[in-house]
Amino acid sequence: MAVRALYTLCFAVCAVALSGCMYSFTGASVPSHLKTVAIPLVDDQSGFGEPGLRENFTRELTDLFNRDNSLQVADKSTADAILEGAIVTIADAPSVVTGGEQVSKRRITMTVRFKFQDMKLRKKLWEKNLSNWGDYDSGGGLSQRQVGVQEAMRKITEDVLLETVSGW
Repeated sequence: MAVRALYTLCFAVCAVALSGCMYSFTGASVPSHLKTVAIPLVDDQSGFGEPGLRENFTRELTDLFNRDNSLQVADKSTADAILEGAIVTIADAPSVVTGGEQVSKRRITMTVRFKFQDMKLRKKLWEKNLSNWGDYDSGGGLSQRQVGVQEAMRKITEDVLLETVSGW
């Protein structure tokens, strides 16, 4: 019985530890001469009209890079690399329609264009359009729509990080 309790405790500790872990690609495939990255304010070309979208996206992306720790975020004038981006489009469309043709969920789809440049070797490493989505309950107004925007932003910033540190 004591062995079973020990196994249960060990499993619970591992589950808690793993649920709080952030993946990291430190040393994955970032060129060894790149130690720092600048992330200038992301441009918003979407025309979606979301207040603070540029600032929130840039902060989310910067925070993600800081947590990942593959590249240290630095000032543009001293960084080894620059990651520049723009929010190209944001679409808001029904995603779940229930009986009586009532829309119960809506989907925000965000598309961004990013370019990652090596400033030491003076060359573009990659440039891509990336797209992802976030759902929200309809009928909740702008506060609910913000839930979908945040989810799409979270997913797409993870995509940008993955492309930057392991998309070679």
